[in-house]
Amino acid sequence: MTGRRPAGPMRAIHAMALVLSAALAAGAAQAADAKVHTFRLDNGLKVIVKQDHRAPVVVSQIWYKVGASYENDGHTGISHVLEHMMFKGTKRHPAGEFSRIIARNGGRENAFTGRDYTAYFQQLAKDRLPIALKLEADRMRHLTLPPKAFKKELQVVLEERRMRTDDQPRALTYEQFYATAFMANPYHHPIIGWKNDIEHLTDADVRRWYHDWYAPNNATLVVVGDVDPKWVYGLAKRYFGPLEPSKLTAPKPRSEPAQNGPRKITVSLPAELPYLLIGYKVPVLKSAEHDWEPYALEVLSGILDGGDSARFARDLVRGRQVAASAGTDYDLYALHNDLFVIDATPAQGHTLAQVRTAVDREIERLKSRPVSQKELDRIKAQVVASQVYQRDSMFYQAMQIGILETVGLGWQRLDEYVQRIRAITPAQVQAVARKYLVDKGMTVAELKPLPLQGKRPRGPRARPGGTVDGHMH
Repeated sequence: MTGRRPAGPMRAIHAMALVLSAALAAGAAQAADAKVHTFRLDNGLKVIVKQDHRAPVVVSQIWYKVGASYENDGHTGISHVLEHMMFKGTKRHPAGEFSRIIARNGGRENAFTGRDYTAYFQQLAKDRLPIALKLEADRMRHLTLPPKAFKKELQVVLEERRMRTDDQPRALTYEQFYATAFMANPYHHPIIGWKNDIEHLTDADVRRWYHDWYAPNNATLVVVGDVDPKWVYGLAKRYFGPLEPSKLTAPKPRSEPAQNGPRKITVSLPAELPYLLIGYKVPVLKSAEHDWEPYALEVLSGILDGGDSARFARDLVRGRQVAASAGTDYDLYALHNDLFVIDATPAQGHTLAQVRTAVDREIERLKSRPVSQKELDRIKAQVVASQVYQRDSMFYQAMQIGILETVGLGWQRLDEYVQRIRAITPAQVQAVARKYLVDKGMTVAELKPLPLQGKRPRGPRARPGGTVDGHMH
């Protein structure tokens, strides 16, 4: 089941309620202030526990430092296929038993593959945590990976790709857009993989991938909930401690060659509406020349697409009514340099060229005139409200920690976020617009509809940096 970037974890600028109830704010503040405890087992497993005592429940997530950006040509999609196979059984727990045990204990579980990670999670009553950890430890090193189940699951993944990408014109356009923008950067590849690569994967390929990457010294266990950190550490030591580490070999660097001019592709597919994508090459926290730049890009994103009062909604959708929708996407926590993406759909009676002109006008406006302090303060208020809202969720608290740890930034960067956003100035927003939103590093994709011929593709806006959720009941 193809997903998007999780709606909320890292897109903190985008539309959120400016006013939250006092109870929500108080509860979230309590969660935000809770101390994070970090442990490491002798075999390399990192254990991070955050206490949240508002309800007698717990979220357990295991994060592996491997995803689509670790893959090479010919093996794209292998991380996602392996995620499917993680539910196909060990010697101790046959296929399907993992999910049945969690359900029988009143919990829910699933998994997702991203560009830079693969993660598995359970949500349970706090006294059921030992069950989840015991099951996760078993499948970390003891999958059976039966060939018959692999062949069957490969067909499931191919069908998933057909339904979620090949038959969805916007998703297919997004995929080709990223493949055009990046030549060597591993974000060139889709998370779900290219169809030909999926078709030619073997169970031996997946077995090697599993052996190489699924090991305690390549994983982080994140637990958030009504628990005692020392108790969690003891459980982790009991269940994961005996597991042998792997000899890890980091992927070779794949630096993107310099882009010296705009790139453009046209995608012609049966579709209901035309669609515009504009992407600019930008740094992320791990790579920025100045560490304030990614935060300024976050604020810039909010100025354009930060709710009903943001510039795109106010001027392009409601004002000039040239666009039916327009938005932005940026992930400052990515592992590699990424794109600042703008997407838009023309309003009825308007063309892609007219929408493109309107978007370009907004970009030039950001470059030529600093944003007002009043507008900037509104965006910063949204960020604070968004952070309060997100930290009300145990799941997203764990997810934020897991992402930051897995990409090598460290969970402590979470505590910096609001302060760093608040420190951004109008001049800094203008500076990143002038530096990065330029033709030299730009890629444009246009979806030009062909007759539907009885087909009616639908679906939400595609997001390349999202996740592919592989476990379907």
